[in-house]
Amino acid sequence: MLVGESAIWHEVESALYWVDIEGYTVNRLHAASGKFTSWKMGSNPSALAIDDNNFLVVATRHGLLRLNTTDGSEKPITDAPYDPSKVRFNDGRVDPAGRFWIGTMYEPRDQPAAEMYVLDKDQLRQAWSGGMTNSNGLAWSLDGRTMYHADTTTHRIDCYDFDPATGEQSNRRTIVTFPSDKSAADYGGRPDGATMDSEGMYWVAMFEGARILRIAPNGEIVREIKLPVKCPTSVAFGGPDLRTLYITSASHGRSKEELEQYPLSGKVLCLKMDVAGREEPEYRI
Repeated sequence: MLVGESAIWHEVESALYWVDIEGYTVNRLHAASGKFTSWKMGSNPSALAIDDNNFLVVATRHGLLRLNTTDGSEKPITDAPYDPSKVRFNDGRVDPAGRFWIGTMYEPRDQPAAEMYVLDKDQLRQAWSGGMTNSNGLAWSLDGRTMYHADTTTHRIDCYDFDPATGEQSNRRTIVTFPSDKSAADYGGRPDGATMDSEGMYWVAMFEGARILRIAPNGEIVREIKLPVKCPTSVAFGGPDLRTLYITSASHGRSKEELEQYPLSGKVLCLKMDVAGREEPEYRI
């Protein structure tokens, strides 16, 4: 796998879904049987949601589509609202009210020109523009009143007051900023994909940091787990008790020396945890 992302556990199927952005695939693993299935996409897939008909909503570079995983058929939802030569959809997550939020990545990375979009009943709207370059780390608190978001490029995690009824967000504040100097002794990577556990703690994959972190709502890092991959990309709780933590990773563009040191790069890892996750909300049509 080149760039794994958007791990999500499908409770009904007892299966893990994720994408390979540079491999152009959506992937599924039935945990109990070990059966693996993959679907090739026409452009880079980056984020997934499960709708209330048990179809997948897939964010790709060129737009959003619905994937029927029974017969492999695709149904377009909407074209991309940006210039796909410079921008693509990136991380996404469904909020407590069933809206699918998808941020973008501004690939030239010379200005904070990424955007945030919301798919609500198959209608796409812009939520905000600018202030970030590589949108990641979306998650919501257990009561749905706080929205978490990371900008990988600026190495920070923000949160917002959130109104589940309207989807309005306000009062942005930064809860963690990570070192940006790769030569510094305390450089531990950049925040990438994230999820929330059943105790209201935020779990984030630290790209280039070879670790995942558990972070309290006040920004305190309460747990660190070292990994045998340099570039973890997303995390998801799954399994029958939601106590298996799945971690996607990347191998694309990494040096020969790094891949020799971390031979599991590009694999999906799983760890048995002493804390459970929570079931992700469905996208509501």
